[in-house]
Amino acid sequence: MKFIQYYLDCLSHASYLIADEDSGRAVVVDPQRDVSEYLADAQQLGVRIELVIETHFHADFLSGHLELAKATGATIVYSSVAQPEFDFMGVADGQRHSLGDVTLEFRHTPGHTPESMSIVVYEHADDAVPYGVLTGDTLFIGDVGRPDLLASIGFSRDELADMLYDSLHDKLMTLPDATRVYPAHGAGSACGKNLSTELWSTLGDQKQWNYALRAPDKATFVALVTEGQPPAPGYFVYDAILNRKDRPLLDETASPKPMTYQEMLDALAAGAVLVDGRNPEQFALGHLRQAVNIGLEGRYAEFAGSVIKPDVDIVLMTEPGQELEGKNRLARIGFDRVIGYLDQPEQAMLAHPDQVQIASRLSVREFGERAAAVRDLQIVDVRNPGEAAAGTIPGAVNIPVGQLPGRIDELDPAAPTVVYCAGGYRSSVGASVLRTHGFNDVSDILGGYNAWNEVTQSA
Repeated sequence: MKFIQYYLDCLSHASYLIADEDSGRAVVVDPQRDVSEYLADAQQLGVRIELVIETHFHADFLSGHLELAKATGATIVYSSVAQPEFDFMGVADGQRHSLGDVTLEFRHTPGHTPESMSIVVYEHADDAVPYGVLTGDTLFIGDVGRPDLLASIGFSRDELADMLYDSLHDKLMTLPDATRVYPAHGAGSACGKNLSTELWSTLGDQKQWNYALRAPDKATFVALVTEGQPPAPGYFVYDAILNRKDRPLLDETASPKPMTYQEMLDALAAGAVLVDGRNPEQFALGHLRQAVNIGLEGRYAEFAGSVIKPDVDIVLMTEPGQELEGKNRLARIGFDRVIGYLDQPEQAMLAHPDQVQIASRLSVREFGERAAAVRDLQIVDVRNPGEAAAGTIPGAVNIPVGQLPGRIDELDPAAPTVVYCAGGYRSSVGASVLRTHGFNDVSDILGGYNAWNEVTQSA
């Protein structure tokens, strides 16, 4: 057996290729939308991808099942409970599929979503202990899938949490303790609240250490997994619906078109958004007034999907040569309306200095001085509620960065404003969003709450 785990840090997303090297048959599970890596590995291994298996309708990324099926002729597989709007093979609970000696067993594990399933992998068909189980978003390392993401489209979180408990106890925890656990996500994903940085574990270890699996009864479990979840990024419902549909395919080799400064202005006047993908330090030194800063070095697609609506055109501004990366990373969440990128951005800013501004970034000391000098300073904490519950800067209002566009009316655009997050990435996103909404005096804190807390504790 050949078993490959792929991990996409910027979305905390794990996908898998499983192959029987003797038969030359392979499957890919939960693929990202740009599928070239799977194709290259299959070619190198000399195997044919015959199935593209989805553990559920994902909400946090747009899956590559259609792209991979088109490229390979593979059949798309979902649980028989699923009802996508394209051709697929539905598999029953307990159904097996042989790749040769390597064998897959499908187990329906609803809870995160109604159609969720897990895939038990046997290196040899008659093995008593499976090699592992691919748990999708049902069981993570250190956590379980959140049951509240579908509450807005027909299922209550308590109903799904009830299903999730039964799936864990009746379908997964019955496997041998030595069974390896391979989830679809790791730390940083908004699909749970306590995900580990470890990319795999064993079922025995999870029974011992996973807080949700240690709940003594169903009522306690439901209470634990429905409380304290981070806010879901705004694009999650959009992706959950789009993953069910037949849609245009991604050409990951096609670069967006270059745009002149005037073409960019015309696009912005027509409603497009300018996304500056440089890091916060570069952005602060000088940026176009209309730009939202979402650095490519961070969780670019996730935060773009949190502060930009999926139905607007996007113009990219990046370091030269990074335009294709920016387009493809947005495509991973289904944001396909990238109409171009600003060509020669430095020259454009030099030619139009009146449209360039510097972003104010305050050290902790400078923030303290400003807070003492400005009586009505507006302080905005753009971290998630769970982070804010562990400690905030006095006087701060907590509005997670993804909620800023929808809660902008809670803030005074005329008041001097300071934004902070944990370390400085999200605060640059949030501060730039406020500036595009008419806030003229906005700063953020270098190093964020972590730096402020360190200075405060040592004082």
